[in-house]
Amino acid sequence: MLLHSLWGFPGDLQQAIQRASTAGFHGLEANLRHPALAGLEPPAVAAALAASAMPLVLELVTGGDYVPRLALGPEDHLHELERLLAACPAFAPLKVTVITGCDAWSWPQQEWFWSRAVPLAEASGLAVSFETHRSRSLHNPWTIQRFLDAFPGLRLTADLSHWCVVAERLMTPDLAPVAAMAGRVDHIHARVGHPQGPSVGHPFAPEWAEALEAHRRCWRLFRSSRTNGVLPFTITPEFGPDGYLPERPFSREPVADLLEINTAMARWIQAGALDAEDGDQP
Repeated sequence: MLLHSLWGFPGDLQQAIQRASTAGFHGLEANLRHPALAGLEPPAVAAALAASAMPLVLELVTGGDYVPRLALGPEDHLHELERLLAACPAFAPLKVTVITGCDAWSWPQQEWFWSRAVPLAEASGLAVSFETHRSRSLHNPWTIQRFLDAFPGLRLTADLSHWCVVAERLMTPDLAPVAAMAGRVDHIHARVGHPQGPSVGHPFAPEWAEALEAHRRCWRLFRSSRTNGVLPFTITPEFGPDGYLPERPFSREPVADLLEINTAMARWIQAGALDAEDGDQP
């Protein structure tokens, strides 16, 4: 199932639904605080999406913004997570993806937070997964095994573009962190990163063929290895603004159109890019 990201989308909910439908997406992914949802009662959002047969993945962010404030500790993040999760059921989301924790915390702080955050997510009754995002607890591929071992209930949203930057190398299925996390991934943010940045200029430009292939192989592994099959596997093409998509000098004009890239990625996946291939080992 392919979701249309509202990251960088300036319109209202009805415009988002129309655009997603026209572009061939199956549903929407939106931050709980996105302007398209602001001012609307949650049941109205749920009703509008249900009328269009468009499921919703809600994104939650703790710690102030996408880069967490260092002054906020594990207790602050946990209290905010609890409050945000409590607000989600009224939207009737298909899934909830969470960006939380902080890369600056010590292991005892991580352990304190995650030993409470994972049970909190499980008790919510929602399908909750936690993103491998820079500046957050799960930012580092080389420490993910420790989290997987310590918290068996931890489910993941995989955004490997962040790990490419942190590790300064492409992520591939043969790397131990990628193989270790594969069965825990319930949702993918399908943006193609590279060793020096979280987003290539255009995923189908020939100069980025190696990066695209590395991500494709990992995404295919995640989809085929998933151990929680109650809900459909979901993928959100997530090329976005805010410095991710490269810009031309001086004019700051994006080098490509976000809607065009995300739509092209969705169509590529729909055409079978993640299907198993004869003789192709992940």
